[in-house]
Amino acid sequence: MTSWREHRLSSRRHEAGAVRDNRGVRHLLSLTELTGDDLREIFARAARIEAGTLARRDGAAALFFPSSSLRTRASFERGAAEMGLQPIVFPPEALDTVEDAVDIVGYLSAWVELLVVRHADLHVLRELAAPGILPVVNAMTNANHPCEVLSDLFALSRETDVRSLRVLVVGPDGNIARAWEEAHRAFGIDVVQACPEEVRTPALPWKEDLSDAVQEADVIITDGPGEHTAAMAPYRITADLLDSAPDGVRFAPCPPFVRGREVSVAAANHPAFVGYEFKRHLKSVQQAIMGWAIEG
Repeated sequence: MTSWREHRLSSRRHEAGAVRDNRGVRHLLSLTELTGDDLREIFARAARIEAGTLARRDGAAALFFPSSSLRTRASFERGAAEMGLQPIVFPPEALDTVEDAVDIVGYLSAWVELLVVRHADLHVLRELAAPGILPVVNAMTNANHPCEVLSDLFALSRETDVRSLRVLVVGPDGNIARAWEEAHRAFGIDVVQACPEEVRTPALPWKEDLSDAVQEADVIITDGPGEHTAAMAPYRITADLLDSAPDGVRFAPCPPFVRGREVSVAAANHPAFVGYEFKRHLKSVQQAIMGWAIEG
């Protein structure tokens, strides 16, 4: 006799792919686990959503977010609700428990269709995904931030072939630089990091000279300095630097950014600034990711 759990799992099976576990459940944990076909499908879904075609469904999504989360939580929570998924929000600390991950997802699978998790430790997300019971979407970890980068790539793809662009990431090693490094490896995106050598991301192409890097950039991304405020001070993006960049450069500092720290006040008001415009795509891209994951 087929058990209830086996029936639940078999209903989610799909042909195996790089992003799927051995039970066929789709997860988004790292961009390196997406195939080119996965990326094209997610972007096609996002484009249809922005064109006014949003498939609705009955169900719920378990969202794990800290109280400090603003943009990612707001866009996921509203996005899920618009899809017909009731958002049930928990603090990420709810996952810091002695209970085995298989039991957490085993019980939650009776009431929710997927997990969207922002947690410091990527390993926690991998443990939740490992049983293959529910799709798990990485809403941010200390190791990477895939939804943020997918949103920026989608915004760029609306204008041009992203593989024709050079993306400059100005900031130390961290989840933003590592997520762009994943995009570089997974999709062949031309990405270069500018920062002092001692704080660079090891696997990412790198330049120490910020002025030289800016002059070759089509897209400029910044990240906060974290513990490296003094080391990163010479790498502040200014209006003069943006003026020296190629025509049509897009400047999209990763929020939250601080005017006068990694970004000058004049740079934040520069015509190249596209931060608000790019992040308008965040909700539709995350809706596309949730639909892609649930439908398998």
